[in-house]
Amino acid sequence: MSIPDLNTIKSAAKRIKPYIHNTPVLRCAGINEITGGDIFFKCENMQKAGAFKSRGACNAVFSLTADQLKKGVGTHSSGNHAQALARAASLRNTDAYIVMPETSPRVKVAGVKGYGGKITFCKPTLQAREETLQRIIEDTGALEIHPYNNYRIIAGQATAALEMLEEMGKTDIIMVPVGGGGLLSGTALTTKYLLPGTRVIAAEPEMADDAYRSFYEGRLIPSNNPKTIADGLLTSLGSLTYPIIREYVDDIVTVSEEGIIKAMRLIWERMKIVIEPSSAVPLAAVLENKIDIKGKTVGIILSGGNVDLDGLPWLEKE
Repeated sequence: MSIPDLNTIKSAAKRIKPYIHNTPVLRCAGINEITGGDIFFKCENMQKAGAFKSRGACNAVFSLTADQLKKGVGTHSSGNHAQALARAASLRNTDAYIVMPETSPRVKVAGVKGYGGKITFCKPTLQAREETLQRIIEDTGALEIHPYNNYRIIAGQATAALEMLEEMGKTDIIMVPVGGGGLLSGTALTTKYLLPGTRVIAAEPEMADDAYRSFYEGRLIPSNNPKTIADGLLTSLGSLTYPIIREYVDDIVTVSEEGIIKAMRLIWERMKIVIEPSSAVPLAAVLENKIDIKGKTVGIILSGGNVDLDGLPWLEKE
């Protein structure tokens, strides 16, 4: 496969339509007043399995033949891709072997189990994740579905922006969080195909700033033991996502941990919706004045809503 073109992304949208939600796009007068922009939030926190990852997982799994799926699928993931793949595999009546860091949020572990995923825990390093998965694939013959370094996954994630732009029409800026870069590269492709003049900006935690450094240094810099509350953004960019990001993304900015918590709380309080810390990162960038959106129309993809309600970050402060 090559980099997904617009037809590939539209085909993915058609393929996954029966299995995902066309999530709502919400606006909040209070947040617009604070930021001076007109923000449209694409609510992937309301997606099946609680995150945009259902798009890519369904596209990847439903692109495969029954024969290819005979021995199941496997992946490593801190949670959202794990849940999405377990669900997609169950829809195709095949096994999903999921390697998860032992530090994964309990809510995400419970979600994977709920969809019938077979979990193996490992140390919370990329090396441990990859080595454990390799061992399982050798033992089972399962087919690896990488969380982001896979063009079918990227095409699936690109459908969130496709839906949003169909609803919004013209927009000045589109913002997403960046971890492995599946959502960002898919969003950038869709946006540049449909609205070449729209700026695509990613936001990333300062404590996990490998995408920012890779973008500005012109070489792929792996994530080295990142520690951030945004547990969905701990992975490094991939060999497929990085070139797309270099070519199609306009800017990557970083935000503080305090900024992430503040933005997350603001969305909970003002919009009355549940989002996880990773989802709050783009709004944090706006609130920290990393991007000026005054007088501009902005689309933000809220990436997911799988949050441990017993461990809300602001409860620890009180």
